[in-house]
Amino acid sequence: MVYSCTNNILSLLCPPHCVICNAPGFENLDLCRDCLDELPFNTHCCALCALPMETESSSRVCGSCQTSPPAFDHCVSPLRFEHPVSQLVNGFKFHSKLAYGRLLAILLGNHLERHAVEPPELIIPVPLHRRRLAERGYNQALELAKPLGRRFQTRVEAGLCQRTRPTPAQSGLDRKHRRRNLRGAFELKRPVDAQHIALVDDVVTTGSTVSEIAGLLKKAGVARVDVWSLARTAID
Repeated sequence: MVYSCTNNILSLLCPPHCVICNAPGFENLDLCRDCLDELPFNTHCCALCALPMETESSSRVCGSCQTSPPAFDHCVSPLRFEHPVSQLVNGFKFHSKLAYGRLLAILLGNHLERHAVEPPELIIPVPLHRRRLAERGYNQALELAKPLGRRFQTRVEAGLCQRTRPTPAQSGLDRKHRRRNLRGAFELKRPVDAQHIALVDDVVTTGSTVSEIAGLLKKAGVARVDVWSLARTAID
């Protein structure tokens, strides 16, 4: 209720406009109806890791998850990492377009509400290494997690999990090398006092990063770890 009232007041003071074509916004979004309808929604995807699929699969679980299930329990990624989502995410992530991040957080929150996703006890943004954080000036995952925490009245803790060393990009690596690349890259700074946690990130590419963190949380006694991301790539 508070979240809806705040959004309504803001839309009256600053009417939304489409960040893609500059037309008037639709339903308090900085997107027009046409651009919203043309977004690449991740409609057909793996029920576990949200990997995009060409068509609805009878098993609904991708081959990778069947042979080597991730440590997390479920991944929500409402969009595919394709144009124009990729441009919005990259503008938010690399060019300080925080307005894009606010829009994308709303789209993710709308999807979670529409599908009645159970709110967790705690939200953890995927951490950046301190060197990358100093270069960028902000953690894009935290900027997404904060409005989601307010919307679902859920605690957000950015310092619970830390990235202890920088890691090369995961793309181009096979599954074995992805895991090796991330081994020991994260640590929990204190005991975990929640049984249901959601990890928040902008894009899930291979799933190895969130699976590594989920494994740490499971070892610490967490019963359920979900992943909330804006978009999922078709890379497995």
